[in-house]
Amino acid sequence: MWNRRDWAQFFDLVNQRMSMRRPPRPLDRSRLNRLIPANGYSLAELDDAGLSIEQAEILGLPVDAGRVGSYGPNVSTLREYIRATRSRF
Repeated sequence: MWNRRDWAQFFDLVNQRMSMRRPPRPLDRSRLNRLIPANGYSLAELDDAGLSIEQAEILGLPVDAGRVGSYGPNVSTLREYIRATRSRF
C-alpha cells in the first residue's frame, strides 16, 4: 500500500510532467498597447522559429493561419520550447 508520502511524490511527478509538456500560449498586441491571448501562432512566427505547420501540430502548438505579422517574444518562446522538447527525447 502507498502511504501519504508516496502519493505526494506521485502527484508532484505527474504535475511536473504535465507542466513540461504544456505548450506555451501565444500572445498578441491589442490596439491599446496591451497583450491579449491569441488563438494561435501566426505562420510568420512559426517560420521565424524554424517550424513548419506539420511540426507545430505534432508538438501540439496552436496555429492561426489568419493572423498576420510576428511578435518577437512569441518567437523566442517557441525557440525555447523547441529546445526543451528536443532535449527531453
